[in-house]
Amino acid sequence: MTHEEYLKLTAVIDHHMKLYYDEDAPEISDVEYDALMRQLKEAERQNPEWVTPDSPTQKIGGTAKREAGVKVTHRVPMLSIEDVFTKEEVRAFVERVKEKHPDAEFSVETKIDGLSMTLRYVREPGGELKLTLAETRGDGRIGEDVTLNALTIPDVLRTLPLPYEMLELRGEVYMSHEAFDRFNALQEEAGKKPAANPRNLAAGTLRQLDPAITRERGLKMFIFNVQDGPAEIKDEHGKALDLLAEAGVPVVYHRQCRTADEVIDAIDAIGEMRGDLPYDLDGAVVKISHTPWRDDFPAGSKYSSGHIAYKYPPEEKIVVMDEIETAVGRTGKLTFTGVFHDRETGKPARLCGTSVSRATLHNRDYIREMHIGIGGSYRLYKSGEIIPRLNGCVAEPEAIYEAPSQCPACGEPLVSEEDTADIRCVNPSCPAQLVRTLSYYTSRNAMNIMGLGETLIEALVQEGYLRWITDIYHLRDRREELIRAGLIGKEKNTDKVLTEIEKSKSNDPVRLLTGLAIRNVGVSTAREVMRHFDDLYDLTIASREDFLAIPDIGETTAGDLYHWFHRETNIRMLDELRLLGLNMKMTREEQGSALAGETVVITGTLNTMGRKEAEELVRSNGGKVTGSVSGKTTLLVAGEAAGSKLQKAQELGVRIIEEEEFIRLCRSK
Repeated sequence: MTHEEYLKLTAVIDHHMKLYYDEDAPEISDVEYDALMRQLKEAERQNPEWVTPDSPTQKIGGTAKREAGVKVTHRVPMLSIEDVFTKEEVRAFVERVKEKHPDAEFSVETKIDGLSMTLRYVREPGGELKLTLAETRGDGRIGEDVTLNALTIPDVLRTLPLPYEMLELRGEVYMSHEAFDRFNALQEEAGKKPAANPRNLAAGTLRQLDPAITRERGLKMFIFNVQDGPAEIKDEHGKALDLLAEAGVPVVYHRQCRTADEVIDAIDAIGEMRGDLPYDLDGAVVKISHTPWRDDFPAGSKYSSGHIAYKYPPEEKIVVMDEIETAVGRTGKLTFTGVFHDRETGKPARLCGTSVSRATLHNRDYIREMHIGIGGSYRLYKSGEIIPRLNGCVAEPEAIYEAPSQCPACGEPLVSEEDTADIRCVNPSCPAQLVRTLSYYTSRNAMNIMGLGETLIEALVQEGYLRWITDIYHLRDRREELIRAGLIGKEKNTDKVLTEIEKSKSNDPVRLLTGLAIRNVGVSTAREVMRHFDDLYDLTIASREDFLAIPDIGETTAGDLYHWFHRETNIRMLDELRLLGLNMKMTREEQGSALAGETVVITGTLNTMGRKEAEELVRSNGGKVTGSVSGKTTLLVAGEAAGSKLQKAQELGVRIIEEEEFIRLCRSK
């Protein structure tokens, strides 16, 4: 591996660390992430001079989120545990410890897939040992205070019946399969996006600003370590867990072992119980029980000494394909879902404690490469014990599935996308897309029609009131009928929504262009486009080259704009919207030039204005706003708790100013 390849690999891993720890939205599986980390460690082993304090191998993932709670510095760092992937590595660890401490014993424990939290208990004068602080891991040294939310978790005891002056416990907050399924059922019922997995949902729930939300989602917690306290409880780990359990504290499953064989047996036992547990596991942890000896086996600044975590290989089942479902998304993209059963049981496959009967089939190329068809048998595994995925064909179907040529919802011909395996329905009035398209049109970032949300739109579509965007503006003609039907509500509520609809007609054309839901045209792109046109209707006579001439508009987006505004049905809709009185002309306010030519990134929390207000101030002064720091960034506005973007800007030599100077600069010209 060259140094350039090494730097690219570290950037990729940093990206995925941020998604996993900070945004609770991983894009790749744990298995894929672990493979990347192994590549990085091997490269650093061969080239130790490349290692810096910023390497993913040297730092703990995650940053404290200021909006979720007050930042706190840990009394005892909350470090990670070094992963191993083979029984040989486990045996080598045990034998290495035994060489130095022949009497060493080990605690083998379940590694629950959740997020770490430390609980600090302090004895009140003449009173009980009481919970005073609950803190998340954050970056391992600074976390966030989530005490109010922690108190809503039944497993978190407010007081401990133990004879100590102070005790600090660390555990794992998690969500059971039952609570996770209940949450997703409610999300689907409300037409909202379901959570990806229990771990991400648990992390987001613990960071909620409203403790009532945390309480209703049903988090749980197991304690797995005494972080700080008297030596009599801290020094002997296994005995400490038993003592806590006797005091009513939920602790992780743990088994005391003396030899490498016993440790391997315990790991195997935990592996066998994975499918029966009501929560997800992330592996098995092996700890030296006598804690003072752990420091004899340091593992670097990122990892706890005297610990290793064994990661189980992905669990697999053989499934038989029963059906392939097709659906049409809001953008018209055709999606494919495989429905299957376990070949052995005839029921949904049981993987990592959950029942699985469906998996995404991605696109036509994937279906062809995997030889997917009705009656075929396939290996199924849970990617990172989260996302079900097929992993190869083991018995061929009679025929490989062929995607339809017509939209399953409206019957219009489907169109293949250039340079991709995707196919789409381009009929703007396709019923499969209608509710989502209209909901997007009325949403806050688009036409901002208050009160006309997805639930009401769905009801109006079902009753035949809405068949396309223009029908929204004809609802006023059916006011009496709507009041009698009670779809919106009584007279007052109906008039309120109708007033909001009328008010939207005077919106800036940028909002209207955004609301049309053209592929690759969001708010920022719509704003940039309308900086170059005086009237939205002018887009119907613009050429592809006209769109390409707009800064940051590439071939794909230019093509999407050109095709949309040259489709006859869309032009007729724009004609009707104009006749209905919608504003299509841009109002050009006098623009400042203080930030002309600047590419600006805003990070952190500003004290005197919101993020959108600051971004608009940049644009009104001739600048361009972007979301990430790059070589093109010329100015960074740093608010409170500015994080990685500030660090990257410093590394790139980008000019950095604070809020006060930013405001002064914008008002100077």
